[in-house]
Parts: sequence; C-alpha cells; structure tokens
Amino acid sequence: MKTRQVTYDHFPTTVVRGDYSVWTTYQEISNELLKAAGMLAKEKVIIAVELYPGIRINEIKAHLIEEIPQAHVFFANEYALYGKEIREKFSMLITDDRVFGRMAALTVEDYYDKEKLEALRTDVAEVKEGIVLVYGTGASLAAQADITVYVDVARWEIQQRMRSREQGNWNDANVDEDILRKYKRGFFLDWRAADRLKVDLFDTIDYYIDSNGEDAPRMITWRDYCTGMEQLLSGPFRLVPYFDSGVWGGQWMKEQLGLDKNKENFAWAFDGVAEENSLYLQFGDVRIETPAINMVLKYPRQLLGEEVFSRFGAELPIRFDFLDTMEGQNLSLQVHPDKEYIKKHFGMDYTQEESYYLLDAKEDALVYLGVKDDADKEALFNDLYEAQDGVTPFDADKYIATFNAKKHDHFLIPSGTIHCSGANAMVLEVSLCAYIFTFKLWDWGRLGMDGTPRPVYIDHGKKVMNWNRSEAWVKENLVNHFTVLVDEPGHKKEQTGLYEYEQIVSERDWFTDYVDYDNSEQTVNMLNLIEGEEVEVISVEGLFEPYTVHFAETFIIPAQIEKFRIRNLNVEQKVGVLRARIR
Repeated sequence: MKTRQVTYDHFPTTVVRGDYSVWTTYQEISNELLKAAGMLAKEKVIIAVELYPGIRINEIKAHLIEEIPQAHVFFANEYALYGKEIREKFSMLITDDRVFGRMAALTVEDYYDKEKLEALRTDVAEVKEGIVLVYGTGASLAAQADITVYVDVARWEIQQRMRSREQGNWNDANVDEDILRKYKRGFFLDWRAADRLKVDLFDTIDYYIDSNGEDAPRMITWRDYCTGMEQLLSGPFRLVPYFDSGVWGGQWMKEQLGLDKNKENFAWAFDGVAEENSLYLQFGDVRIETPAINMVLKYPRQLLGEEVFSRFGAELPIRFDFLDTMEGQNLSLQVHPDKEYIKKHFGMDYTQEESYYLLDAKEDALVYLGVKDDADKEALFNDLYEAQDGVTPFDADKYIATFNAKKHDHFLIPSGTIHCSGANAMVLEVSLCAYIFTFKLWDWGRLGMDGTPRPVYIDHGKKVMNWNRSEAWVKENLVNHFTVLVDEPGHKKEQTGLYEYEQIVSERDWFTDYVDYDNSEQTVNMLNLIEGEEVEVISVEGLFEPYTVHFAETFIIPAQIEKFRIRNLNVEQKVGVLRARIR
C-alpha cells in the first residue's frame, strides 16, 4: 500500500460573507434573548426554546434557562409521554427487532399526553405578564411564541452520546439499552417526528443554537443561518466526514486520509450522507456545526432539482461512503431488499441500490457477487441456517460467485443481489441512500465490536434474494460494465455504472487539463476525486469562487449550478473523477 502525502480535509468549511452577530456563551445568549424580548414592548413575551432529541437538557436548564430567573418557566417534556408509555404506544413501529423498525408519519405532538398538553397550553395562557419561557422538545406546541430559539445537534454527535451511555432515546431513561436499539428508535421514530416539527418552524425560528460542543453553545440569528446555507448552495461544497471502526475494518484510511494511528482500524467513512453528516459554516472566527439534513429540508429544490425532489421528496438520495478492508476482513455476506419488500415491511419508499468502486486493492482482493451457476438454493439456505446455529461455518466459496478486484474496477449491485467486499479492498460505495436496510446472511462466525453477535437476517434475505443473479449473468451485466462516451487526447469519459433497473448514473472522467460539465438537466451531482492529488472546481460563468478538492474527497454540485469545470492543478499527472446523479 503506497502512502501519499495526506491532503484530505477533515474540516471542510464554508466561510459566510456579510455582517452577522454570533453569541458564544450562555450568558451572552440569555442577554440577547432578554434584549429581544424587551424590544417587543409587550406585557407578556413567550419564548419557546425548541430542543432536538439528543440535546443535553440539564446543560440547557442550568446554563440558559436559569440565566433568565425572572421568567415563568415550563419544561415541555414533563407534559409528554415518558419511557414505557412511549414504548407501548409505538410498539408496532419500534418492534422487537434490534435493527429494524417501521417508518410512520409521526409528529412530536403524538408523543404528548393530549390532556397534559392542553393543561400546558392553559398554564401558559394564564400567565398575564412578564416573560414565559417554555423549553423542551415540543416547546413550540405550548403557544404561539413571540421568540423561537431552535437548539440543534448533529446526528453523529447524538450517536456518540448514545454509545457512551450518556443518553437514551427522547424522554426515556434507556441509557443502558443496546446502541442498535437506541439508534433504531431514533431513526424510525424520534428523528422523523423532530424533523417534521423543525420544518414546520422554518418560517418562525428567530435564533439557531449549535449545541454540539459541551458547554460551548454557538448562537446566530436564523436569518444569518439561512444566509450561510444559501451561500453554501451557490457553489460546490463538502459535508463534514466522520470515521468509525468495525470488526472487519482496515488500515488504508489511516494512512491515506491521515486518521488516528492508535485506533485498531477504521471500517467506515461517511463523506456524502446528508442525514448523517454535518456542515460547517464559518461566521468570522466562530464555526457553526449543523446537521446537513437541515439544508435538504430547507432548500430541497435548490439542492436536488425539481425532478429529484418530485421523486424522492426532501431527501438527498445519493450516498457516497468508504468501506476499508485493507489488511482487514471480509464484510458480512448480505443482500438488500427490493422496493416492494422494503415498502411493505418497513414503510420506506425506495431501497438501497448500490455499487462498489475500488479506490485501491491488493492482489488477492475479491468481491463476492451473485450465486454460482450450479448453486442449489435449498442447500445454500440450509447451510446458512446451520451456520447461524453454530453447527458448521458457511462455505461461501461453494455457493457465491467471486471476482478478482483491482483498483478502479466497478461492481454494480442491484437490490436482491447477494454480495460483499472481501478483505484487502478499499471501496467507494455509491448507492441510493436507504441507510440501514442491509440483511446480513453470514458474518463469518465473528462477534461485533461490543463482543455480541451481529444481527443476521436469513429469513428476510431468503425472501428478497434474486436467484437469477448467477455468476454468468453477473459477469455480463454487473462487472466493469464500462461504456466509452468520449475518447480524445487528454480526456476519456466512461459510463461506469448503470444497470437498467438502478436509478443512479455514474460516469468517470480521466483527464490531464480540465473537463467541462453540463448540468442543464439541473439535478444534484455527487463526485469524488478517485485519482490525482488536487483539482479545482470552477464556474465558467463566474458564479462561484474556485473550490479545491483533494484525493478521495467527496463533493456536491447543487442542482441550481448548470455548468462547472474541473481543472487539474498538476497537469503532469492524469486525474480521475467519478460523478453520480439520479437518472
């Protein structure tokens, strides 16, 4: 594994232009809220401090709420369902499974006891003068607020708080529960409801607080926050990546992306997942971290384009992430459900169609993809069940087709195709962003990082696996299915990924000088610099400042950008760019 100079930017930040104010202590924040309340010149001022699930409530109470001692204070969560009441009410959605729940159109109000909520509204209404301060998740339900403060936290930070057992799910004391179960309830229920309320408040929020740091709030006006988002969407940008270890993890990202060498391994990197990643907005010398999903929810048409928005709603449907098995182990043998199955059983509108693009590989690297031509279905699943029961290990080589994998190969993986990356591969995974819907069929007899067996779903897998994905069919349709679109001196463009039922088009450009891209269909583009040290993204019309991208960095071109150029900053070295969009 050849090590190059690390140029990968772990903290991509958009510097916001213009005039703005930022408040960076709870004392400053409370003073600003009191000042804003005084400027209203009203006998009674209602301040709603809306908290996203995962906020450190005790910190908000001790350092913000109690800094306004003259206020009539109401804690909204006390009027909501709690613990067992939530689990019983939503048991059909939470389910008994460790990983999978069911999507539903829940609102934050559904988490409230209706009589208690009415009592809260009455209590707030009966205060005739002074400041009324309501805080909690659902605080804005108590009354029409005069001042609305939204306190937010990134999804990855919430997961870290769950993992460390600092927090459980919203309004529950389940801090010691299995992290998979806590994440599941957040993913299927809590975060869905909170995001719906957030969208409802977009036109009424006055102040936005970044609460990702402990005792380190960052508050700006909502108007300035939106200005920052709009500037970010005016050109190329990156999401803030995060990296995580795994039982099969490898060593490539440590070396090539400059990660902590004291960690045992790194398995995953999310560098292009709007629901999971953050954005950094720099206001002067203060950096605001905010969930990237806010951008999607607030500006879906500008980001996605009309066609993608009409098909997927306010979701960024393309996902780029890394899977590192270099000097590691095989991924689990797995399969993804088809659209009908995922809708029927989990309430999702689309499924995970994906592909493996090899950023790097050792000579012995393999990709498991499809079943062997002579494989017996009944025997295969019998052996999977026996392996799961501990009778005998599953002989994957007996049933599953394998293909040698080398750098810059591209393997397409439509739903229903059994697959996994073998050891000694560095995969850029390009997929429709259905997040967690992977049915593991065999995990090579190992335990997870927590020392417990990783969930395996043979019953689900048996129902969705497409038995027609034989070795011969896969080789013809899914392995390096390249079509040359342009071949001229200094530039070669290839279509690298487009199985007829998959919705993602991917193209690869090799060039020495520059390539002009036409986005006249006005759709969101996600790209990665798969070869070369550094390129610059330029507006040929001068609509945005040049944007530098380094090796392996994923970046996004919003739909509203119709033309852009990518220029090689080192013409002595050919560069490669992989581009994906919805067809």
